[in-house]
Order: sequence, then C-alpha cells, then structure tokens
Amino acid sequence: MHAIRRTEHDAARLRSRLTALSAASCLVAGALVFAGPANATTTSGLLDVTCTAPSSEATSYNPPLTLTPTDVTFSSTIHYGPCISLSRPDVTSGSRSLQVLTPQRTCLTLLETADSNFAITWNTGEISTISGMRTASVVGAVLAVTVTGTVTSGPFSGDSVIQTSVGPATDILACTLGLGTVSNIYSAVTLEITAL
Repeated sequence: MHAIRRTEHDAARLRSRLTALSAASCLVAGALVFAGPANATTTSGLLDVTCTAPSSEATSYNPPLTLTPTDVTFSSTIHYGPCISLSRPDVTSGSRSLQVLTPQRTCLTLLETADSNFAITWNTGEISTISGMRTASVVGAVLAVTVTGTVTSGPFSGDSVIQTSVGPATDILACTLGLGTVSNIYSAVTLEITAL
C-alpha cells in the first residue's frame, strides 16, 4: 500500500516538474526563434529567402503517440511568413501541408533522424520541392527539429535549405516516461534558403 502511494506521489511530483518545464520551454523557444539558426552568421552563400516569426508548424497524431508502436495518421501544416527575398521580392509567404499514415510510431520515433522531402507552395502559386534530412533533439524542455537539404525543383532550385522548428517538449518527455501521450505539437519556424 505504501509502495502504491509512493508511486502516485512520485508521478505527481514529476507532473509538477514537467508543468514548470513547459512554461520555461516557451521562453526558450521564443529566444531561439528570435535568435535564428545558429549557423546563420556563418553562411557563405547569398541568402535567397528568409522566413521568420510568426512562421509556425502545427502537427497532430491520431491516435496520440504512446510508448507502444501503433499505426498513426500524421498531419502537419506549416505557414511561412513573413518571408523576404532580394532575388524574388514577390515571394512574401508560403505554406505546406501533409497528411499520411505512418506505421508503428511511438513518441520515441519523434527523435529519430529521417529523410524529409516536401514541397512549399509560395504566395505566387509556384512550388519549390525540397529534399533533405531531419534531425531532432530535446534540450531542457524544448524540442528542436532541423531540416537541412536542397531545393530540387521550382523557385530557388539548387539552393541549400535550413529549416528550424522549436516548441515545448513537455508531452514528449512525459510520454517517454510512460506518463502521457503526444497528440499535438506546435512549433515556431524559421526558414533560410541560400544560393551556394
């Protein structure tokens, strides 16, 4: 009986800590967005496009992710903007959306390195396709996801791409400890497309 009470007490303490970390992660995420990508100052090429806050990504998982592998419908919508391009001043915003059934997903797979291929539809109606690699990590209570790659067709073809998304990792941390699920993630996004 005492063991059960102790386990419940430990779980309550952990939930309390995760709640506090959630608030802190929002502040850190904001700081990361305004600071921009860490390598922005070391880029040797010409910056063709940059999209900053309030660019954002909303993702959802149905059913919510747990520690048990399950087929999950993954949905993601990104709104890019405002965007600034010296080479294409008519490009001021963009968007992309995706919905796909992904097999045997858990909250741990969110941190795996994987291929990332997607298309951005610009406000001009033109489409840039991008092929890259996705990496993810949790620092403190912040989820940081970076996609690095190349524009393979459409506007800015041949340019390099760096997309960074940062958001709270509270649900992910709880899920990896078996104390919750991940149903949604909201992240702030920065995008840089650079001519080499």
